[in-house]
Amino acid sequence: MMEDTSTPAALVQRCQDIWAHAWMVRTFVKHSSEVEDFPELMQIARMVFDASRSLESRIDDPPAYFRQMKKKLRKLRAAAEQFAHDAPLASDHTNFRQAVISMNACVGGLERLTQEFDSISGQVLQNPQESGHELDEPASDHHDQADETLPNSTDPPLSPA
Repeated sequence: MMEDTSTPAALVQRCQDIWAHAWMVRTFVKHSSEVEDFPELMQIARMVFDASRSLESRIDDPPAYFRQMKKKLRKLRAAAEQFAHDAPLASDHTNFRQAVISMNACVGGLERLTQEFDSISGQVLQNPQESGHELDEPASDHHDQADETLPNSTDPPLSPA
């Protein structure tokens, strides 16, 4: 018997699978030697960290998860577009080219899953920027500082074990 992959909980899990790929791009960028000469590359690493942290507490609440996802997707798309511009300036190595492709695939996949959630939930979750109010507190800047100083072994998991 096949598992239904279109339930809200299954859509959250599919998003988490995509975030795992984004996390690997984050890790690659964070530890690349090119980041010393091109610190702007860290923008994508910080955005993935911030979005992952803000979503991980909502995994068991699909409507809240997707509300938060919508808040983060616009910023993630902008960071991915900037990364696509900056990465080739830092290096023409295949790893950077693949990282750009991977981030674009992550953004596209997350957008499609958000749309799928909207269609199965029977409602379109309003984008908080369009409504004039925030649904949740914005992430504080301490994530950026923590992201740069945390050793790898303390990086937070993307989903509960």
